Amino acid sequence: MISERMDTKLFGLIGYPLEHSFSVAYFSKKFEEEKIDAVYRNYPMKDISGFTSLVKSEPSLKGLNVTVPYKGKIIPYLDGLSETARKIRAVNTICFCKREGRLTLLGHNTDVIGFERSLREHLQDRHSGALVLGTGGASSAVAYVLEKLGIEFMRVSRSGGNDRIRYGDLDAGLIRRHLLVINTTPLGMYPDVDSCPQIPFEGVTPDHLLFDLVYNPAKTRFLQRGEERGATILNGYDMLVFQAEASWEIWNRVRAVPEESD
Repeated sequence: MISERMDTKLFGLIGYPLEHSFSVAYFSKKFEEEKIDAVYRNYPMKDISGFTSLVKSEPSLKGLNVTVPYKGKIIPYLDGLSETARKIRAVNTICFCKREGRLTLLGHNTDVIGFERSLREHLQDRHSGALVLGTGGASSAVAYVLEKLGIEFMRVSRSGGNDRIRYGDLDAGLIRRHLLVINTTPLGMYPDVDSCPQIPFEGVTPDHLLFDLVYNPAKTRFLQRGEERGATILNGYDMLVFQAEASWEIWNRVRAVPEESD
């Protein structure tokens, strides 16, 4: 383990809760294996108002990741946004930069990069229509990528609305017409492993691809039920690796200007 010195670079994750976060284990292992003089910490926050105090109390911070429930709430605390973060109004990576002697906080979204890279490895021509389960910050990144790839999609939520339908509106026929189903909700995440989005799984076929952004457990109940129907299944682990590495690239740019695209 690398001992922390005064010039050790500090990175971390904000959100709540963080007991089972991916990032701290991933980056700590990366720093140790690659002999990088840096430390990565979890910073659980019950309220986003604590962000300003965190920045003041940790002058060695060079970058932060942001997870639920603050991907949108963090934006007013930042000095600028990348093009992607500005479009989807969600930030999961903050770069701490010095400009003319002043600390500048720039927000980026690497969920987009992670999701797109992971999805492309499994995408087939038949996956031309998608259902996006959930309407949080992660779903915005998913929707951005689907639009970029020309994949028509419908959002599904508990309440419904002008741009979404309710879970109760789903039937087996609708599932069969959308061969890509993406869960962006935390349902099924450890320790609540028995929970699952309520969709009519009888409509799932071997032509389907079910993508769950949850990675712990590796096979959620949502993925288990899809697999039982013969579908291809994919969890969120590779997406998290891709987005983490994209965050690391951003933190190490000479100039992480807000006008840059992620």
